[in-house]
Amino acid sequence: MSCKSTKVAPSVDFDHSCSDSVEYLTLNFGPFETVHRWRRLPQCDEFVGSRRSKHTVVAYRDAIYVFGGDNGKNMLNDLLRFDVKDCSWCRAFTTGTPPAPRYHHSAAVYGSSMFVFGGYTGDIYSNSNLKNKNDLFEYKFATGQWTEWKVEGSLPVARSAHGATVYNDKLWIFAGYDGNARLNDMWTISLQDREHACWEEIDQSGEIPPSCCNFPVAVCKDKMFVFSGQSGAKITNNLFQFEFRGNMWTRIPTEHLLRGSPPPPQRRYGHTMVTFDRHLYVFGGAADNTLPNELHCYDVDSQTWEVIQASLDSEMPSGRLFHATAVIHDAMYIFGGTVDNNVRSGEMYRFQFSSYPKCTLHEDYGRLWENRQFCDVEFILGEREERVLGHIAIVTARCQWLRKKILQARDRQRQRTKRESSEDSDEGAAGGPRDIPAGNRSSGTQPLLEVFIREAEAQPFEVLMQFLYTDKIQYPRRGHVQDVLLIMDVYKLALSFKLSRLEQLCVQYIEASVDLQNVLSVCENANKLQLDQLKEHCLNFVVKESHFNQVIMTKEFERLSTALIVEIVRRKQQPHPRIYSEQPVDIGTSLVQDMKAYLEGGGLEFCDIILLLDGHPRPAHKAILAARSSYFEAMFRSFMPEDGQVNISIGEMVPSKQAFDSMLRYIYYGDVNMPPEDSLYLFSAPYYYGFSNNRLQAYCKQNLEMNVTVENVLQILEAADKTQALDMKKHCLHIIVHQFIKVSKLPNLRSLSQLLLLDIIESLATHISDKQRAEMGSDI
Repeated sequence: MSCKSTKVAPSVDFDHSCSDSVEYLTLNFGPFETVHRWRRLPQCDEFVGSRRSKHTVVAYRDAIYVFGGDNGKNMLNDLLRFDVKDCSWCRAFTTGTPPAPRYHHSAAVYGSSMFVFGGYTGDIYSNSNLKNKNDLFEYKFATGQWTEWKVEGSLPVARSAHGATVYNDKLWIFAGYDGNARLNDMWTISLQDREHACWEEIDQSGEIPPSCCNFPVAVCKDKMFVFSGQSGAKITNNLFQFEFRGNMWTRIPTEHLLRGSPPPPQRRYGHTMVTFDRHLYVFGGAADNTLPNELHCYDVDSQTWEVIQASLDSEMPSGRLFHATAVIHDAMYIFGGTVDNNVRSGEMYRFQFSSYPKCTLHEDYGRLWENRQFCDVEFILGEREERVLGHIAIVTARCQWLRKKILQARDRQRQRTKRESSEDSDEGAAGGPRDIPAGNRSSGTQPLLEVFIREAEAQPFEVLMQFLYTDKIQYPRRGHVQDVLLIMDVYKLALSFKLSRLEQLCVQYIEASVDLQNVLSVCENANKLQLDQLKEHCLNFVVKESHFNQVIMTKEFERLSTALIVEIVRRKQQPHPRIYSEQPVDIGTSLVQDMKAYLEGGGLEFCDIILLLDGHPRPAHKAILAARSSYFEAMFRSFMPEDGQVNISIGEMVPSKQAFDSMLRYIYYGDVNMPPEDSLYLFSAPYYYGFSNNRLQAYCKQNLEMNVTVENVLQILEAADKTQALDMKKHCLHIIVHQFIKVSKLPNLRSLSQLLLLDIIESLATHISDKQRAEMGSDI
């Protein structure tokens, strides 16, 4: 996610009519908001509603509805409404009998109704009649009617501080506190038919979260997520996901997070979590006696955390707990909560999300690896000479050790070809195409380059190759001995090939996988492979007070080598002091960093295609172009030019050299930073070249909307004229005539075409008002 201050237009639509040629580009300008900006909105006046915490908020259409909570003295059951367009507060219209005053209840929207379940009721001032509830109320937004659902049959135990959400026409309730103990049961009820509704307890399976309360839930991509919360001595910062279809829980691992990369938020309770565009956003809560105010973001696709950097003009909320959060359109609204010194808040804050389509760089290269199209190298591995196909461009960009091997193999191939050519001049270039599947030849006549690697076996080498293409590895089942041993073999290769990033991933996976059942097997293998760091981890695990007796009583211990048994016994008698290094961990270079360096010259000697821009050649790499663009993929598969040269255009328009360089940066490593004038040329590139999504187009549009200045307006005017982006051209002319004194001093003005200068003169004439013309006339 970008951390810089950019802008979004919340209600702007693309004109998708220009798929193949840029005849007319429509960019509807609208109201803009800075991405990642916090804004403080009008707070709720006391005469409308009390400051509060432990309440709920829900979003319906363009309004936030606040229900219940406590003001520090009394429990509440009023319903407040905040209009996000007018930024105004009022009491919502209600009729019927509302739920009793309560806090730590739940509220969720289904259709045109809000459903409130459970919570804690009674008189907190006199500390009387305090009890948990398991009642269910419906509030209809259209009529303001409160109705209690009377449900027959089994009911969830009364509770508060639980989690609730709506999915698949049902209300789902999870965990909470029943007054005596924390819970981790789950119940659901259909909201479609009130007359026949009944509660059903869900038979959960998998890695069920511990019993907990004061945690949030959020639904994203057909899964429910639970993060941290109060769970007694077991409190953690684990993130769990629940699959609705199979009622299966999974703890989301963190072993893939590299040391040095952003960790998950620290454990906490009383926080909020919302979902927006495949991301989860966690804010606030009490974290080990502090009230942090960072906004943490979890990417559901990449399973990575980051702390969002707020824009420079943000009005940041202070840390708080027991606040409530809802999402409307592309913004998050936070209301109330308990701030420092146990003070209740009546503040409302708005946070602007960034909603660009996700970067597909890793997925695109991953598909190239899976499909094995356009392969131009064949690795021959180990004594059994198992064969694994790959792409020279990706491998040489990511691994210097393999790059050296490929260069050596290529030199040998050239020498062999030269020798065979001299022996038989009639045959032309020797080493013609072998029986290679279509799409796996580097060109029409070039054979696959064979690279022998004696120190690698196929299975761990394929895991390593997957990392080179995607920057991650698909972890096998955690804890299974054979799977852990496989990753140890990958780790051995990573050490040999000097892949620091892969080393870290393997070590973190293995250390997290070591348990009582597999520790001796892992230790023995680490000893055999001379993996001292992993062996040390295993020895320390074995001699732990809580582990030692269990480990030495196993059959595996009896079968250990004498030397290893002696080492374990000595380690138990005299534990090694732990040495903590303050040296930063080398996590290596990322896929993005490597592909950037490759484009900037590192891959020049491996280019196998020439891109022609207005007759000027630009060497490139077929595999990379094909991975990122369906246009190039189809061309190289079916219509590969015999001379290996491809003319570059976007429809009928040839982009500028600067814009073309911007497009190559996007193709190679996903970069979307570019001058605004480039954005006009590239606005339609995602359609024409068949990129995976319109991420580039979205950034182009935002770039144009917010970055036209006096300094660059003439360049953008030229680009707008060339691409026939008529509304952008009109926008530039508007800036020019209003800032003409400044624009007239720009050196670029003299280099404009005669037609554009005439357009400027015509716009200036139109701009002169009747009054100005009359004043000029009276002066003559």
